[in-house]
Amino acid sequence: MRGSGVGGLFGAVDDATGNSWFEFAARAGHAVSGILHILIAYVIVRIAVGDGGNADQSGALSTVAGTTGGTVALWVGAGAFVAMALWRLAEAAIGVHATEPNGPDDEGASSLLDRGKALSLAVLYFAFAWTAVRFAIGDGTSSGRENAGLSARLMGSGLGKTVLMVVGIVILCVGAYHVYKGVSKNFMDDLTIADNAAVQTTGLIGYVAKGLVLAGAGILVGVAVVNADPSKATGIDGAVKTLGTAPAGQILLFIAAIGVATYGIYAFVMARYARM
Repeated sequence: MRGSGVGGLFGAVDDATGNSWFEFAARAGHAVSGILHILIAYVIVRIAVGDGGNADQSGALSTVAGTTGGTVALWVGAGAFVAMALWRLAEAAIGVHATEPNGPDDEGASSLLDRGKALSLAVLYFAFAWTAVRFAIGDGTSSGRENAGLSARLMGSGLGKTVLMVVGIVILCVGAYHVYKGVSKNFMDDLTIADNAAVQTTGLIGYVAKGLVLAGAGILVGVAVVNADPSKATGIDGAVKTLGTAPAGQILLFIAAIGVATYGIYAFVMARYARM
């Protein structure tokens, strides 16, 4: 990634992003994300056949924790997420890669938006790392239960309900953006390869599927606030399980599993070909 920092801290950050080992570690974050999405798809299949489970990151990490060498894998995954979070922080500080290979656009609203997105992703990856560490030390809990508990506390006040409604709208918008990015194939701008039919198909299916699941989670947060029912605000896991109660729910769950797994496969493409 080419940065615009000159001297001091920005210069150090710029130099760090030119380190091949730092880039390798950051790319590993995409690979770990891919593994987690495939595991979430596996949990969705289990829910479809009646075996239960949590169809979110906590469910995926719990699956890893229960395997031989799972603790080591969780620590490695946490390290990869931290590296990706630090990379995103660097992008927020010195500029994000451009959609063209000529370098970043350091001016204008587009650059500010890219920096804001990079900062948001940094926070998200730090949260992923923290969750992985908690499971590695045996302190992991269901994200759905934590979300429901937090929602119940927030619903105790008018301000809390407003915050929850805003969160639901934000999640819905993020989901809609994923769908748009998939349908428009704008995700190809993030890659160093072009005109690859297999990658385009994988990204389209993956982004649309994840977007729909996120949108469903956002809608459920709004429903939880309106109905004063915090049990509905359980995130992606709640959205998936609600989908399973719909007519032909089992078929819809299998389709969702395929879509989420496809996003996981696309994450491996990102690990290899993402512009960084």
